[in-house]
Amino acid sequence: MRYSVLHRTVVSLFILLSCVAIFDCPVSLAGATPPEPLAAELVEDGQAIDLTSQRYQGLLRELETRHGFSREELDRIFAGVTIKKRVLELMDTQWEAKPYFEYFPRFVTPQMIEEGKRLLVQHREVLERIEKELGVEREIVVAIWGIESKFGDHKGAFSMFQTLNTMFDAYPRRSKFYREQLIEYLLLCRENGVDPLVITGSYGGAFGQTQFIPSSFRLYAVDFDGDGRRDVWESVPDVLASIANYLSRFGWAFKAPVYQEIGKELKGEKLEKAYAKGRKGFVSCAEVKKIQDVDLPKSPENKNLTIVGLELRDGGMRYVAGYPNFQAITKWNNSNRYAMAVAELAEKIRE
Repeated sequence: MRYSVLHRTVVSLFILLSCVAIFDCPVSLAGATPPEPLAAELVEDGQAIDLTSQRYQGLLRELETRHGFSREELDRIFAGVTIKKRVLELMDTQWEAKPYFEYFPRFVTPQMIEEGKRLLVQHREVLERIEKELGVEREIVVAIWGIESKFGDHKGAFSMFQTLNTMFDAYPRRSKFYREQLIEYLLLCRENGVDPLVITGSYGGAFGQTQFIPSSFRLYAVDFDGDGRRDVWESVPDVLASIANYLSRFGWAFKAPVYQEIGKELKGEKLEKAYAKGRKGFVSCAEVKKIQDVDLPKSPENKNLTIVGLELRDGGMRYVAGYPNFQAITKWNNSNRYAMAVAELAEKIRE
């Protein structure tokens, strides 16, 4: 009995020390808390979604009573819906989480710049009309087009319906958001006479050359070619104008600054605090100018700026002031890295 107790004690100590060595983190004698498993680790690919669960019964009931779908329609649409494990894997390894020196070379490439320049010429008349009517510079519109879908070449091959259901059912962190997008998706399919089971898109639930999520399509897509349809799949005028309309609706100011370099270090606590708050940290243009001792162009309507830090390969940082136009891009994609890549690609296309 004594040997057994001693044996168990030694084994427990060995396990404890192994955890410290492997994870390089403090471990309590009361027992280590294992890391939360990733969403993809909890499901099997092709696993049937339980439509009798409380969350699905609530969803189906809302689609019937609030949005007027019949039970027969819903039974047909949702029949046999399954989990797509690859969607969950990709959601946990998004490129927006990479440091900027790794992120931007995926988009700001010689090929993208060359193609962007070519398309500026090819679609000059449409882009001139967009600048006149919607007030967004053509280079910004084309840059977003390129980053989102390689100018229409990469629209995504995942079933939109399966993707949205996978995220709603098996990605708890964003389940509420994707529940809303699933409803928006079914509504837009009904409004446009499209079978929801045939549309493909990205692993994040975006589709078309614009890579709009369903709610963005319903709010911001426009018919710019006059055919009576908002076509972000095949109509280049609709695609480009829809991108511009989105930015315009979020306050884009024509010919106003997007960002400005402010140095490799922040010189004041106020700017450090603003930087720490990310997209919600605002500071006046005058304060940035004074604290960093840099010359800055005026901000439209004296609106506040954000402080953006971009990781350099040598371990240092590059700081820029994000003007309201920069902030408008982050309304499209809530990543400062994304907004900066758009701005820098647009600059290269403009040259």
